[in-house]
Amino acid sequence: MRTAMARHLLFSLAGMLALCSILVTGLRTSALQATASSSPSIEDLAWMAGSWQVAPGRVQSEEHWTKPAGGTLFAVSRTLAGGKTVFFEYLRIETRPEGIFYVAMPRGQQATDFKLTSLERQSAVFENPLHDHPQKISYRKNPDGSLTARIEGDAAGKKPPQTFHFLPMK
Repeated sequence: MRTAMARHLLFSLAGMLALCSILVTGLRTSALQATASSSPSIEDLAWMAGSWQVAPGRVQSEEHWTKPAGGTLFAVSRTLAGGKTVFFEYLRIETRPEGIFYVAMPRGQQATDFKLTSLERQSAVFENPLHDHPQKISYRKNPDGSLTARIEGDAAGKKPPQTFHFLPMK
């Protein structure tokens, strides 16, 4: 009788320990998921993907963004005037241990990094207060499906902000 009681107690204790282990693991997993979901992810910028153009006119600008994959988005931008390319830029957005960064290489020159400082639904702001111009780059997907990009801020405070209203290319 004593052996049966001890065995029952042992099984009950083992069952309680297993249940506690499952609960603790579940709580830990929930905490990790909550932490992960509160940090921005490169996938949160998927709304930028696509081919975009400023309404055709005397000067034409376009940007072509890939979908996020492998912790990055890539883009190329160019401006045409008089049938000639007058400006181009290689762009990427990448995940790093210290955050998400927008990396610009105007005319293929040295890269400049802008850290993601704000991400809300379909609006993102990247900043580098140490850069001469621009110091802030923002993108916003509008309810009508267009994309607005804005660059602003310079060390001397003399350059006005520039806003680009992009439409999806057809």
